[in-house]
Amino acid sequence: MASRIIIRLPWRTVGVPRRVATCPTPYARRWGSSISQRPGSDRVHFPGAVDSKFTTNMSFLKASDLPAIPTYRVMDSDGELVDKSRGHPDVSDEEVLTWYKNMLTVSVMDVVMFEAQRQGRLSFYMVSAGEEGIAVGSAAALTPDDVVFAQYREAGVFQQRGFTLKDFMGQLFANVNDTGKGRNMPVHYGQNYPRMHTISSPLATQIPQASGAAYALKLQDSQNPDRSPRVVACYFGEGAASEGDFHAALNIAATRSCPIVFICRNNGYAISTPTLEQYRGDGIASRGVGYGIDTIRVDGNDVFAVYEAMQEARRRALSDGGRPVLIEAMSYRVSHHSTSDDSFAYRARVEVEDWKRRDNPIIRLRKWLENKGLWSEDQDKEMRDSLRKAVLKEFGEAEREKKPPLREAFADVYEDITEEAREQMNELKRILETYPDEYDLRPYKDGAKGLD
Repeated sequence: MASRIIIRLPWRTVGVPRRVATCPTPYARRWGSSISQRPGSDRVHFPGAVDSKFTTNMSFLKASDLPAIPTYRVMDSDGELVDKSRGHPDVSDEEVLTWYKNMLTVSVMDVVMFEAQRQGRLSFYMVSAGEEGIAVGSAAALTPDDVVFAQYREAGVFQQRGFTLKDFMGQLFANVNDTGKGRNMPVHYGQNYPRMHTISSPLATQIPQASGAAYALKLQDSQNPDRSPRVVACYFGEGAASEGDFHAALNIAATRSCPIVFICRNNGYAISTPTLEQYRGDGIASRGVGYGIDTIRVDGNDVFAVYEAMQEARRRALSDGGRPVLIEAMSYRVSHHSTSDDSFAYRARVEVEDWKRRDNPIIRLRKWLENKGLWSEDQDKEMRDSLRKAVLKEFGEAEREKKPPLREAFADVYEDITEEAREQMNELKRILETYPDEYDLRPYKDGAKGLD
């Protein structure tokens, strides 16, 4: 059936006699297992491949001869259910309308902030155009206690998990409302609860960190059975999957059975590099199977498909004591990689315009809502106008807000400010007081007083 979720499993391991140790540790099964080659067996029982059948036919696997991994979808580009016999997705109309508003909010904010950067009012920005459905749909399937490691195109994840326009603007302008206290460049959001680690610039570094965090959650939750189990959701693009950190992270998660869901946004391009120049295999999903990880490929423009796949992936990640799952969400990066990029230097403008006009997650969900009589063109125009006004209001207030106190540059490295940091603060204060005409402290809250 067209709407059936199929998650690819690693090769099945045949049952082998094992003697389980009496040591009450979670590793008893591992250390108690025994693999040996039996005389007359028709299969390999080497430790590295325990269920491979012997053959006298010398044939090499050729990727091009194998079928491509299918892409799961619930609705087509016209907003119609592919499998009408299954009924509507198991989610309320009110919740779907919330998803649509969140996707629109990110879209409207992207346009305003991209223009602001071009005007020199912001140093840097990255949009999420074409990928809003992946972010919102996947985040909708998480709980507030689940831990998120994002890359830099997951504004929709933050929006779905309660980040406000004030929060976004505070970080973008590094003012006193910035949870990161002005220490990071724009679009590097972070939040204590719901749990979302601060985005970092180096490509793919968050992926092994996420695997480590998932292992820590596994140990913590095993010691506290009354606590609701948690997973880690780790987001990255297909370009990041070319980094060694990606491979290390998947291998760690697989061998340690970590409760983590890897979400790869395959949007067709790393910065200036199309997928055809990045890899020759069947996308990123094929790599998950290679690492023994449950894997699925979904239509990233279909918010329902993403939501359902994430729901099932989370369930699997928490089953059997924990296991990793990989979701490859297919989309198209409609805008430039960032405000530092001109994507028309490496792709045709007509290609981008075609995707904008023909199919993207916002248009597709809007069609679904209209088909159900839940939305109209007037409502859409009214909401877009309202959201733009709200974004511009928070934009103006954030731009005028004070920067964090200078003291924050020295705080939070250790629990208390060290003696060395105190000496640096005193020296900075001395310089500022000695040369008051050289340094404008008016943008900073408390000026030099915060260094006392």
